[in-house]
Amino acid sequence: MFRKTLLVSSTVFTLCHVVAHAADVPPSSSVKRQATSQHAVPENVRKPAINVPAAVKPAPSVVRQAESAAEQITVSAARTPTRTDDIGTALTIITEDQIKTQQRRTLPDILARQPGLNVVRSGGFGATTSIFMRGNNANEVKVRLDGMDINDGSSASGMFDAGQFVTDGLGRIEILRGPQSGLYGADAMAGVIDMTTAQGQGRFKPFVRIEGGSYGTFNQVLGARGSKGRFHYNVELSHYRMDGFHSIPRYIERYYGATRDQRHKSNRNDNRGANIRLGYDVTHNFDLGLTARLIQSNYHTYSLYDLQSEAYGGGPVREQNTQNEAIVRGTAHLVSWNGFLDQVIGLGYMTNRNRWNETGLYATGPDYYRSSRLKIDWHGTFDFKKYGTLLVGAEHFHETFDSSHTAASAYDTGYHTQASMDTTAGYGQYQGNWNHILYGAANIRYDSNSRYGNYVTWRVAPSIHIPNTGTIIKASAGSGFHGPTLYQLFFSQIGSSYSQTGNPNLRAERLIGYDAGVEQKLLSDKLHFGATWYDNRVKNLIQSTDTVQMAGGYPYYQYSYDNVAQARMYGVEAFLDWKALKTLDFNLNYTWTHARDLSNDTVLQRRPQHKFNFNTTWTPVQDLTFSGNILYVSGWRDLPVIGTSYCSTCGKGHGYFTIDIAANYKINRYISIFARADNLLNRQYEEPIGYLQPGRGGYGGITVSY
Repeated sequence: MFRKTLLVSSTVFTLCHVVAHAADVPPSSSVKRQATSQHAVPENVRKPAINVPAAVKPAPSVVRQAESAAEQITVSAARTPTRTDDIGTALTIITEDQIKTQQRRTLPDILARQPGLNVVRSGGFGATTSIFMRGNNANEVKVRLDGMDINDGSSASGMFDAGQFVTDGLGRIEILRGPQSGLYGADAMAGVIDMTTAQGQGRFKPFVRIEGGSYGTFNQVLGARGSKGRFHYNVELSHYRMDGFHSIPRYIERYYGATRDQRHKSNRNDNRGANIRLGYDVTHNFDLGLTARLIQSNYHTYSLYDLQSEAYGGGPVREQNTQNEAIVRGTAHLVSWNGFLDQVIGLGYMTNRNRWNETGLYATGPDYYRSSRLKIDWHGTFDFKKYGTLLVGAEHFHETFDSSHTAASAYDTGYHTQASMDTTAGYGQYQGNWNHILYGAANIRYDSNSRYGNYVTWRVAPSIHIPNTGTIIKASAGSGFHGPTLYQLFFSQIGSSYSQTGNPNLRAERLIGYDAGVEQKLLSDKLHFGATWYDNRVKNLIQSTDTVQMAGGYPYYQYSYDNVAQARMYGVEAFLDWKALKTLDFNLNYTWTHARDLSNDTVLQRRPQHKFNFNTTWTPVQDLTFSGNILYVSGWRDLPVIGTSYCSTCGKGHGYFTIDIAANYKINRYISIFARADNLLNRQYEEPIGYLQPGRGGYGGITVSY
């Protein structure tokens, strides 16, 4: 009896910890109590938690069962804790333990191995990184951190650049695939990547991690997490350094006749960060939360275009990009009327400051790109018990953009563009079930933007459980939109032989998408597999345009943007998870993507048709863990960099596969050592064309904790 009670208590505590990760539902004692409600956890753990003596340590098998139950809860799919089986949304959950076991230090490294995603990075750590989801453009994926929208408003496209984003401090990543604008508004056209910072619990736990290895890697992380009475905290400081990675392929060097010095020029990145999560339980039903992430980076590059410039007589060239980013959000969370109404009000702020500079004869820098985003939001969930839940919410955004450049010569004109816009939105969602067979959620949202107009979006996501079979049929359908950026609307640069101007008449891109799939559980839920078919159609795609004008008898090139394209993306996502033993897990996923521009019947660039990932985790003895990973990506169409005229898909990137292994051994309660090898077979591959990715690399280090 004592063991059974301990199992239930431990499981509920872990599930509460998962729920507390959600920035939309800040952690509190009230949330922990509600984690036992029928809408938060599986039926077999819907029991009240009891106090467990501190001296009692749960058995490893109990902990594993609790963690397994916690991984079946999604907070982002419906903005309220929901079993993953009970909603039709195609999603993937990545836990802090998975990140640590695989030793994925940067966000691109962990996302590249997930179904439905293709990650493109122009070089090594720190380089510009795009995330394509289900064949859609990278700027059509909304990325959030602790409830704050963090797509980069200082860039031309508005996409989230994951190049400088490290995984330290992250407690959970939820990837929602398919149009999510019905809950999340603009930019959630292809899906949402929702990240939350880990919450501190229990005693004071400080740690230090030091890591070194290939390409001049030297990383240090220190932090502490825990709780004291009503106050809980998690603070981590990090410094990542890479110096010595050369990203130009050999064939490009031969084409431009690179010298020995040019062949040995490398990229250098210096990244400093701070990740903070604080919380205070004011009363049993009211709590406050604060999260912050600060990033400061200096990235020095020597790319194929710098080599090209030198080959044409431009002199020694170097590029430098300096980034300063801050993301801050505070929340107040109140549960009223014995849990009938659960509401959160939040205030978030994000600012991004980028400085780009290039040296050389034809250098035109420095360029400055600055943006800010202020967000005020509220949402409340009404719990009608067996009649389901009703979610209502409202948001307001104020965004600014500022870009400037000082003229450096008679042929280099300066510019300065400032603009802002406001968005006000409201949304609602009903979620319920019928006889524990048919589950579902339906939502609708209205967005009003001061620059590009008003839009209504919606989404339905049913899930059917076939009794006594372990079979679940899932489906979803919805609409999405992506608004033009302030850069695309108002940027203005008039040169001596060209002009680049925004188009204030741009409309938002629109999407209609659906998916349907089947999942099956066998062997007492130890084997779980399934497949999903998806189909998305997009219109009003924003693309750059160019026209030739005549001025004084000479051609004058005018660049701008317009809604000129439409596209269709469809494909299959499949997965298999097998817990072969208590100490051995196998996970694999496969993605098939077909993406075409319907306006000219061409394939979309940088969308590989096939992707396969296999991962295994093995704990042969206590405190020793191994992780292995195989990633295969097929070929894709891309912009060629040499030997042909301009064409966005005339180049063909070659497919590749990589093998990674990692090991971690806990020597005692204070010291752990770890090592990993990435790209074990030293595959030389580019993604995108013209940018080598790191070859074989070995890394290792030590973690000291208390």
